[in-house]
Amino acid sequence: MDVRTYIEEHRDEFVLALKEWLEIPSISADPAHHPDVHRSARWLADHLTSTGFPTVEVWETPGLPAVFAEWPAANPEAPTVLVYGHHDVQPVDPIAEWETDPFKPSERGTSLYARGASDDKGQVLFHALGVSALLAASGADAPPVTVKLLVEGEEESGSVHFAELMRANRDRLDCDVVVISDTTMWAADTPSMCVGMRGVTDVEISLHGPERDLHSGSFGGAVPNPLKAMADLLSGMHDEDDRVAIPGFHDGVIEASSDERDLIARLPFDEREWLATAASTATWGEKGYSTLERIWLRPTAEINGMWGGHTGSGGKTIVPRSAHAKVSFRLVPGQEPLHVQECVRAYVEAATPEGLRAEIEFGGPGVRACASDLSSPALKSARSAMERAFDKEVLFTREGGSGPEADIADILQAPLVFVAVGLDEDRIHAPNEKVEIPLLLKGAESAAYLWEELGASGR
Repeated sequence: MDVRTYIEEHRDEFVLALKEWLEIPSISADPAHHPDVHRSARWLADHLTSTGFPTVEVWETPGLPAVFAEWPAANPEAPTVLVYGHHDVQPVDPIAEWETDPFKPSERGTSLYARGASDDKGQVLFHALGVSALLAASGADAPPVTVKLLVEGEEESGSVHFAELMRANRDRLDCDVVVISDTTMWAADTPSMCVGMRGVTDVEISLHGPERDLHSGSFGGAVPNPLKAMADLLSGMHDEDDRVAIPGFHDGVIEASSDERDLIARLPFDEREWLATAASTATWGEKGYSTLERIWLRPTAEINGMWGGHTGSGGKTIVPRSAHAKVSFRLVPGQEPLHVQECVRAYVEAATPEGLRAEIEFGGPGVRACASDLSSPALKSARSAMERAFDKEVLFTREGGSGPEADIADILQAPLVFVAVGLDEDRIHAPNEKVEIPLLLKGAESAAYLWEELGASGR
């Protein structure tokens, strides 16, 4: 029996198990559901044990638990692969927009609807099926690589304790490559691999002027206006090419290769359709880059909000006492969030006129961007494995969002490879989340081939 046949024959068994797991409302952001997150971890541990993993443990944290599993290769010299995922899920509000109960999984055609179906329980579970399929096809008792799983329970709440958990268990997590299965493909008929994710940091800026609002007839034009100064400060964050103009902001930026840009250009991107999704009538961004490159490859400064002075009904002719703004910065590989914060602080202080006082508050240390090495043997093995499963060329994408991947790479000192089969239309984080069952099966097949390819390539 080959890998594909095994997976097809065990389709119903796999879906039944996934449905059982999806019934557990493991919402990490809601304290009322924290017992469910613990129950979810226990369910996964039991399932991995029944699959055959000889080591399965629930790792407690000061918050919510993670699950660790390990299946050693028969050859102690074989590579070690760590699979990362998460078993917690997003809240379900607004519940009235769900067509079916978010925790009573329902099949409609090839789709399975439930909270967590795509993000991330379905994509975690296909790895267990992939191991079983490879062992059945090869007749072996152990995989050709040592397979480890680390499935956290706080990803949807910011992975608050995850970095410390990895540091505390660094020796147990030692690996040659990390496989991330918490992203998406371009489309069901256009398989792709994510090869990078942007980082992020955010700031709230306040400019304070007079001790109280002033009459604009008596004082206007004679004292600095905080809102006018804020408008100047924010507009100065971009140059005439709409490139971020904060001095030092681009320090260390690693430019994408021409090969990666060529592969992005080959994606069947319909800009009109994308604009319709964005409910916008025009694109905008740094000149010299396509829309996809702006989203995936370029750092940004986005003004999220600005307020101050009179915003109620009617007029109020004043010089306001203060002005406020929130700005977020998406970062690319090579940028350090703390360095960016220093650049932003210096820029704000330099741009604040005499007579105004600036307050600058960052929302935390920020998240670093991450990217895969396109020339690495691990990435080539993963791409080959997906192409075997899908019988198609696999293209490259990146993602504009952020996660704990940079911490994983830093702490474990291992390259990242993204093997995932979610779709943008899966509506993750939104009502009526779903996953395509045939793609989960292709994910399992890709995982099986990946262990085989990595085992053959050696360390």
